This record gives sequence, structure tokens and C-alpha cells, in this order.
Amino acid sequence: MMNPVAAWHQEHAYFNRLLALLEREVHVFHTGARPNYALMLDIISYLREYGDQRHHPREDAAFARLAQKCPDLEFPLARLQQQHRIIAHAGETLSRYLSDAVAGAYIQRAEIEVAAATYLVYYYHHIGREEEDVLTRAEQVLTAEDWEAVKGAIPASTGDPESAVSAEERYRELRREIALIA
Repeated sequence: MMNPVAAWHQEHAYFNRLLALLEREVHVFHTGARPNYALMLDIISYLREYGDQRHHPREDAAFARLAQKCPDLEFPLARLQQQHRIIAHAGETLSRYLSDAVAGAYIQRAEIEVAAATYLVYYYHHIGREEEDVLTRAEQVLTAEDWEAVKGAIPASTGDPESAVSAEERYRELRREIALIA
């Protein structure tokens, strides 16, 4: 079984690669060319489905346990939890703008760029803060019992098996693109 902090770090590294790929497409958009909207939507979808629904709830559970054991981290951990909500909201906004643009709706370029910049800046900063301020302390003070509780913090899946298969197919291209930049 992988060390929980190593797994946490590995997920952050993967998220950073996704963000770099998204940032590349935003740059294409900024130059006036047509980015790969489907890829952008897949990145955001993955980060929202996995990051917001699985990764962040586990982090929130770890933060709660860590705050009990390290009161000096209570405020920084509360800020990180707040960032989870901001990232989720920014991802929802960006996803909506991109979906609307793909559907042919008129969305001002500046609106998409602001939404993308907000999402990217918050997510990159958030991961950096966790890597720098939280992971080492979590590894030092959280017990095996704490990590089991963290693992159990993932909400039960409500999706059907068919949607899981279609999500797997949808993310196949995303994994291929990530492999190209890794």
C-alpha cells in the first residue's frame, strides 16, 4: 500500500500536469487561434469529478484531523478548505463558459480568459501551499487510524456503471495528451 502522503503528492503532480495542459490551451485561445475545447472540457471535467468529488473531501478530512493535532495550522488549513470551494466554483464557471462557446453561444473572450486565469492561479497556488505547508506535517503527525478515516471520507459513488465506462473512454485521450507532456 502506498504511503498516503506519497499518494497525495502523486495526485498533485498529476493535477499540475493537467493544469499545464489546460494552460497551454488557454494560451492558444489567447493568441486568437482555436484551442482544443474538447480537451479543455475534459481536463476541467476530470478535475471537477475527481479533484472536487474525491481528492478534496479526503484532504478536508485530513485537514480536520491535522488541525486538532496542530492548532498552529488551523487558520492555514481553513484557508485551504475555502480554496477548495473557490476552485470548485471557478471550475464550474469555466466549464459553463467553454460548453456554451462550443455550443455556439456568444461568450466574450475576456470572460473565458478571466475564468481560466482564476481557475489556474487558484489551483496552482493551492497545490503549492499544500505541498509546502501541509504534507510534511501530515506525514509527521497523522496516524494509521487518521489515514483510514481520511480514506473513508470519499462520498459513495452515485453513478451507474455505464457512466463510469463512458468517463473512462472520455479520459483516454486526456491521458494520452498528458503522456506527451510528461
